[in-house]
Amino acid sequence: MTELNMPTKYNPQDIEKNRYDWWIEQEFFKADGKNEKPAYSVVIPPPNVTGKLHLGHAWDTTLQDILTRMKRMQGYDTLYLPGMDHAGIATQAKVEAKLREDNISRYDLGREKFLKQAWDWKEEYAAVIREQWKKIGLGLDYSRERFTLDEGLSDAVKKVFVTLYEKDLIYRGQYIINWDPVAKTALSDIEVIHQDVEGQFYHLKYPLTDGSGFLEVATTRPETIPGDTAVAVHPKDERYQEFIGKTITLPIIGREIPIVADDYVEREFGSGVVKITPAHDPNDFEVGNRHDLPRVIVMNEDATMNEASGKYNGMDRFEARKAIIEDFKELGLFIKQEPHLHSVGHSERTGAVVEPYLSMQWFVKMAPLAEQAVKLQESTDDKVSFIPDRFEKTYLSWMENIHDWCISRQLWWGHRIPAWYHKETGELYVGEEAPSDIENWNQDEDVLDTWFSSALWPFSTMGWPDETNPDYKKFFPTSTLVTGYDIIFFWVSRMIFQSVEFTGTRPFKDTLIHGLVRDADGKKMSKSLGNGVDPIEVVEKYGADSLRYTLSTGTSPGQDLKFSFEKIESTWNFINKIWNASRFALMNMEGMQYEAINLTNVTEVSDKWILTRLNETINTVTNLAEKYEFGEVGRTLYNFIWDDFCDWYIEIAKISLYGDDMEAKQTTRSVLAYVLDNTMRLLHPFMPFVTEEIWQNLPHDGVSITVADWPTVDPSQVDEEASESMKLLVEVIRAVRNIRAEVNTPLSKQIKLQIKPKSDSHKAILENNISYIERFCNPETTTISFDIVPSKTAMTAVVSGAEIYLPLEGLINIDEEIERLEKELSKWKKEVSRVQGKLSNEKFMAKAPEKVIEEERAKEKDYMEKKSLVEERIQSLKNN
Repeated sequence: MTELNMPTKYNPQDIEKNRYDWWIEQEFFKADGKNEKPAYSVVIPPPNVTGKLHLGHAWDTTLQDILTRMKRMQGYDTLYLPGMDHAGIATQAKVEAKLREDNISRYDLGREKFLKQAWDWKEEYAAVIREQWKKIGLGLDYSRERFTLDEGLSDAVKKVFVTLYEKDLIYRGQYIINWDPVAKTALSDIEVIHQDVEGQFYHLKYPLTDGSGFLEVATTRPETIPGDTAVAVHPKDERYQEFIGKTITLPIIGREIPIVADDYVEREFGSGVVKITPAHDPNDFEVGNRHDLPRVIVMNEDATMNEASGKYNGMDRFEARKAIIEDFKELGLFIKQEPHLHSVGHSERTGAVVEPYLSMQWFVKMAPLAEQAVKLQESTDDKVSFIPDRFEKTYLSWMENIHDWCISRQLWWGHRIPAWYHKETGELYVGEEAPSDIENWNQDEDVLDTWFSSALWPFSTMGWPDETNPDYKKFFPTSTLVTGYDIIFFWVSRMIFQSVEFTGTRPFKDTLIHGLVRDADGKKMSKSLGNGVDPIEVVEKYGADSLRYTLSTGTSPGQDLKFSFEKIESTWNFINKIWNASRFALMNMEGMQYEAINLTNVTEVSDKWILTRLNETINTVTNLAEKYEFGEVGRTLYNFIWDDFCDWYIEIAKISLYGDDMEAKQTTRSVLAYVLDNTMRLLHPFMPFVTEEIWQNLPHDGVSITVADWPTVDPSQVDEEASESMKLLVEVIRAVRNIRAEVNTPLSKQIKLQIKPKSDSHKAILENNISYIERFCNPETTTISFDIVPSKTAMTAVVSGAEIYLPLEGLINIDEEIERLEKELSKWKKEVSRVQGKLSNEKFMAKAPEKVIEEERAKEKDYMEKKSLVEERIQSLKNN
């Protein structure tokens, strides 16, 4: 504990360099799982093994790390479980892109060799992700790390699939699905991003077979015309009653198709006549089922036209669109085209325009599962709590209107569907194990949607389906899920309904929802805009602590976060302030042992005040952190550390530290050590590296701050009287300094100071602590009296318990002083108006806690008094 242990300058690169490795080696983050401590568990939302983590990951995981570090210090057996997601489509696309650089396709390699390439990719990028976790400082239990394709999770996936199949909740059928023609795979509804696109509405003639005329049909997708198998009108549309039952000869193709009546048709939209393409439109598919229409697929998996499209065979779908319209024009069957803004689905992963496509796929029946999950939220004790609670409505709305989930993907990288088809009979077998006579069976080529395995993450990572697993018994359900609002549908909802179905309980108690990271102007970060920020580059320049604190305290739950380097630099300055203050304190407690810390002889008002403020801060920070209000935690810590501890207490402490009273000096050293120790503990979850470095130099009773006790309030250290006294002294000193600054009078120049107290108690405080005033105001004389009559040229300030006058003859102009006081009066008028506005607001008065209302009333009284005193002073100056 010497000055040499803490360099003069704060350098995050030096203090963060080896600290994480030491934490891991000492197993501070390893959960026990078998002790009697209460459990607290968080599973990391598994990042995709497709590349580097972004700022959103850094924000998300920092919040998780704050929670787990705090709970560990509070005495919980804490598990922060790491893991990664195989990310089927995304990872396969990356691996295939890499192979294309060598002109190799996955089909050239075959399934087995391609999967070897995918596993190699996984190992490479998993190492990159772990290095990023290290840089950010995440307290993960690597002994329990999982991967969505590891053996244990694969067993869980098979168990879930087979169980749902046996319950008739998984089925296989030919349906219209979202098809990605680039990745050549099915997509679930929420993997489709809808964007408004300026397209065309084409109005075309469909000739009646009997030659009696035509019907006008409008479409945005002429390329699907070769797949039309009917034309539909509304059964009550008087315009078309005579045509129902007749047939149309489909132009270009020449196929005779019926005119059917169906309630699906909107009479008021367009001509009231709709072409029906059951194999390429979900609504048409249902119409086709009702009228027993054939399903004609006219496209290949890559969205080129197939043989069923006739002369357009081999064309890209959009080329075919143009060609078909030209052919209609040549046949005299083209009426018109008009601009049409419509919503077009795009693949979330490849960006390709999604094609509604008839395909044989596997589905999960969602209605029974969703019903259970929705019912769970009716329970007060067993429901998942959403923070902020408005997101529960978002979740419930989606669950109550959910469609069946297409879970099969035409990929090789993923969980192979545990279904086999007999080579001769075509019989279907579904099981956790392959058929015994495997040589007679072919396994389904498809894999499961990535979200199918991710949905099991909270319990599959704990050893389920082995319900005797110690981790499952102790750490499930997990405590808190931290995630962004953008994946409530993708992931949060699926974890809930799968957990309810297979474990009978919620997967986590709370889900803390945060927003998106945006740039300083509020724009979404993206590669195309060039406004993305690599979190590791931030760490390498400013340190992990600066990044963590900025991200975690920059907004409130559920809100987006505006990121800027100005905020990072501001945090760096804050840490530098902490570093310098700690270094000063440590220099003045050199050689001090933990046992020497003694707070029994605290008599100074400043010591009592800082201990009171520390306990108030402990209480506020703990309560706010339990409510996930990390932005408010940050503000509370900043105010205490920067204002109370650094700017005031350390300056006051110098009086005794530099004095000759050895007992007072030892008490101050004890208070400094105690307050700094507890402050570092409060700050540790946010800034783990710098707090560990400082704490290791402090006299302490443990091996690491990561496993030190979380501070708790000590009522014996709370002294409201000392707190009020110090508040008055600080206001007086600050007011005098402000006046000096206004009239450009340096602190080195002595002044005559007059203080008119408001009451006997205020007078006693000022007289008993006059040494503070003299130390920080440098007066030539100090007068504390009820009888002060200020001179005409005195500068004035009004504080909560006194009026302050500085007779500065020859240094001020009366008119300028009146002008200054009028500005101050304007300020107090605004404060009075603001607080009275709150107190007259019925909603505020109805919802605010009584304590808050009392605080506002106290403010109103204080502001009114200050306003009145300033008005009196202005009038006095004007009269003189």
